[in-house]
Amino acid sequence: MIRTEELLLNVGPQHPSTHGVFRIIVKLDGEVITDATPVMGYLHRGTEKLAENLNYTQIIPYTDRMDYVSAMTNNYVLVHAVEKLMDIEVPERAEFLRLIVMELQRVASHLVWWGTYLLDIGAMSPFLYAFRDREIIVDLFNELCGARLTYNYMRVGGVKWDAPSGWIDKVRDFIPHMRKRLDEYDRLVSGNEIFLARIKGVGQYDQETAINYGLSGANLRSTGVDWDLRRAEPYSLYPRFEFDVPLGSKGDCYDRYVIRIQEIKESLRILEQAVAQFPSSGETMGKVPRVIRPPEGEIYARIESPRGEIGCYIISKGKAEPYRLKFRRPSFVNLQILPKLLIGETMTNLITILGGVDIVVGEVDC
Repeated sequence: MIRTEELLLNVGPQHPSTHGVFRIIVKLDGEVITDATPVMGYLHRGTEKLAENLNYTQIIPYTDRMDYVSAMTNNYVLVHAVEKLMDIEVPERAEFLRLIVMELQRVASHLVWWGTYLLDIGAMSPFLYAFRDREIIVDLFNELCGARLTYNYMRVGGVKWDAPSGWIDKVRDFIPHMRKRLDEYDRLVSGNEIFLARIKGVGQYDQETAINYGLSGANLRSTGVDWDLRRAEPYSLYPRFEFDVPLGSKGDCYDRYVIRIQEIKESLRILEQAVAQFPSSGETMGKVPRVIRPPEGEIYARIESPRGEIGCYIISKGKAEPYRLKFRRPSFVNLQILPKLLIGETMTNLITILGGVDIVVGEVDC
């Protein structure tokens, strides 16, 4: 008779497959996980508390450092909330630029996820290919705002400055290039038997569970729930464009993989329409007071980030600084289902499931 003893194992906080400074304490019976406890807070910087002593423009760089793989969408949710509270009208050209950079950011974010996820599972080449193509987007952002990771590009009422000459043409050229690359990715990975065996039926849950845990993004849509804020509660210029919301049915890692690949294709579809309709001229900043002082009140604004619903709740007392500010971070919320998914799984599947959730620890520990 084989006897086993309970083993307590720390995964992280420095392990590369934890996708940041994140730790999971797992109890093992042989190779099977009997309990899992996520430990977070190693990266906590107190962004929401610091914001109480900053004016609204000064808060924008802090949003870059939350989900640092998707800084543009973080920028947008903050300024969007302030604009709703102050009833500010954003010029059309500025809103086009915002939408274009957010969709480029979605593509770049999913490329990082695709490359690192395949690396977690044991494939080296996809990681290199993903970062090669992401570099084109990073170069576009660098040309637009002078930064490569933390962009600080959006402002209350518009954007920091206009796109340089020829920039929109470069975005237009990127679209067919990326579509061709996606076809190559598909041939390289999506039909690989070893890869499919690692992710099909792993980390599975149903619609009721997803809703009860407050999941959003691909983690929710993998169960078949049709919920994307760009369509469910339209903001920016999204109502002008045609795009589909990819859905799964089984709620497993495979469905989440397929959805994110399809989301890249839909983002390219949105970008194609946006550059075709991009205004030839116009202002990039609306009428905003020199000192931004929203009226007394409160507001909650939410948008669809690459990881799901990111929201910004602001309480204003009519001053230049928020009285209270709170972010609804999709990585933090999506992470809550992890212990449920891990119990009964093997250590091999732990990395597969965690990578499939797609967290960014800067956002978890905001």
